[in-house]
Amino acid sequence: MKLLVVEDEIKLGNYLKQGLMEAGFVVDVATDGLNGQHLALTEKYDLIILDIMLPFIDGLELIQIIRKENIATPILLLSALDKTQDKVRGLDTGADDYIAKPFDFAELLARVRSLLRRKSKDIKPTKIQIGDLSVDLIKRVVNRGEKKIDLTNKEFLLLEFLLSYKGEVVTRSLIASNIWDINFDSDRNVIDTMIKRLRNKIDNDFDKKLIHTVRGMGYILELR
Repeated sequence: MKLLVVEDEIKLGNYLKQGLMEAGFVVDVATDGLNGQHLALTEKYDLIILDIMLPFIDGLELIQIIRKENIATPILLLSALDKTQDKVRGLDTGADDYIAKPFDFAELLARVRSLLRRKSKDIKPTKIQIGDLSVDLIKRVVNRGEKKIDLTNKEFLLLEFLLSYKGEVVTRSLIASNIWDINFDSDRNVIDTMIKRLRNKIDNDFDKKLIHTVRGMGYILELR
């Protein structure tokens, strides 16, 4: 997969390129917004890692330019600005994720892989079946066997998200960042409460359970 890194700190840009190449990616690096714009609009990338504070064109303006060209490539923002309003502004502009400097490379790599997995699942079926649970994503109709299950909007979004990672462990922070559209350290009780409500509706009246807790990690939706 091919990535674009737009970072004006040359040392950091080279560090990211080296680490990402060792992880198996092909990487181009731009050191200012104009060069980043040229590459983003003329080359095809699977993901863009973009600093906010850039010469000539800043990262937020560059996101707007990219999105106006109907380029849906996932964008991971890097910034020394780490206040909540800075994250919200970046995400509202069109970024898909946000990580504050200084960061741990292992976390950045995990975010990159998560965004790439999400992108690969963008083309998805309109109906999903697991065991006797069937979900119509267009009509928002959920059935377990012959029983129709009524879900709130948040409950449906949570179920749809768990289904998109069917058979994989999903962390609480990943649920929070997708259900609330922002990365933050959510009170785990909020996530646990939502999971409990969803379990009450799709699992409690049935012998075979679908939503399972993975201690110390998160949750997994699978038929056991």
